[in-house]
This record gives sequence, C-alpha cells and structure tokens, in this order.
Amino acid sequence: MDSDHSETLYLQRAKSELDLANAVFRISGDISIKTELELKEDATFYSNVIALSYYAIFYAAKAYLTMKGIKTEPPEEHKKTYDEFDKIVQSGEVDVALFIIYKSLAIRADELLGIFMREKAKRGKFTYKKLPQANKEPADESVKNATIFFKNIGLMMQKH
Repeated sequence: MDSDHSETLYLQRAKSELDLANAVFRISGDISIKTELELKEDATFYSNVIALSYYAIFYAAKAYLTMKGIKTEPPEEHKKTYDEFDKIVQSGEVDVALFIIYKSLAIRADELLGIFMREKAKRGKFTYKKLPQANKEPADESVKNATIFFKNIGLMMQKH
C-alpha cells in the first residue's frame, strides 16, 4: 500500500467488510433473498457475519494506527495490531469502550475457529443445522459493535 494513502485504504477495506457483514446477515434471515440466490431456506451464514465484523474492526484499527505512523505487519499481524491499539487505549487517546468491542470480537472470531472441535466433543447436544442459527444473536451484536467501532474510528480520524 502507498504509505501516503494506506490509512484511507484500510478504512475503505473496513467499510467493505462491514457492508458485507450486513449483507450476509440480511441474506441469512430473508427467505426471498435466499430463493433468489438459489440457497436452501434453512441456510444461514451468521458465523461469517461474526468473522466479517471482526475484520471490519481489524482494518479500522489498522487505519487509525497507520494514521498515527504505527505499522503492523506479518507475522502475527493481528496480534501486533491488537497490542498496538491497546497501547493507544492505555494512553487515554482512545476510549476504552472501543477496545472492549475490539477485544470481544477478536475473541469471538477466534472462538469460531474452534467450533468444529467443540461441537465434535459435544457430539449429540447440537446438530450442525442448529449451530449457524444459534449464532444469529452474537452475529447481530457483532455487526452492531463493528458499526460503532467503525464510526468512532472514522470520527477520530477526521479530527486529525
């Protein structure tokens, strides 16, 4: 990325992830859209909504850090971004509430990676059909949190 415009590109990427999270949430709950897209009526994609919401926050945080002259790169880019954002929160520059949103979605996204193993351990408690639907409430919360985070980062970036 061009260093002069990378924060803008990261913010645009965050907006794209957030827009897609909202669209996927709508698809998961709207039978007419599912029919139009030739999806099964019971198909849901709430786990994807959570992951997309996390990425919206991740890229918004990267945009803010980049604007401050802080670069985070692989390996461990997500951990580095999280840690650097935490430092800014600890300095008082960013509201702790935004960091709590970031942290909860990072944890939720990580938890999604472990769903298969947990569900295998639970065996008969949940069926695969129930699992995606069970994620509706956390997905809704994730999109709302990502929207709050994105809007606030955008406002803070405008002030600079």
